Amino acid sequence: MSFAHRQTTLPSHIRPSSGLAHNPSASTQSSLLQARINEKKVELENLRQLRDLSAGLAGQMQQLEEKLSTLSNGTEAVATVMGNWNNVLGAIHMASAKIPRPMDDDDGAEESPALPQTLVRIPIQQAEDVQKNVEAAEAAAGE
Repeated sequence: MSFAHRQTTLPSHIRPSSGLAHNPSASTQSSLLQARINEKKVELENLRQLRDLSAGLAGQMQQLEEKLSTLSNGTEAVATVMGNWNNVLGAIHMASAKIPRPMDDDDGAEESPALPQTLVRIPIQQAEDVQKNVEAAEAAAGE
């Protein structure tokens, strides 16, 4: 008995070229992988946006910190001025207490109440100019 030679390979029109194209499970795997890749691309884009927004937020927080530092320094200056007001008011009270009181006249006429003594004000700029002139004169005399 002679057997005819059997063909072991499939004809080319039946045989798949890549081995996966006609396999339904391979096609499903490929589409699942592609879907996962697309999800990861979307996730990557979201992470990039998050990074950019976080950098912007960090910059805004830095600016806020600088502004709060300036505000804190200004608050300290205001507190110092307010603390000195007690001394200023005390000095005004002392100056006012030393004002001689007018004697009551016998005619019974009421006079307006005495006003506080005017404090002397010395411009600082003028005092600085005088100090510079004195220093210049001393330097010229020393030479």
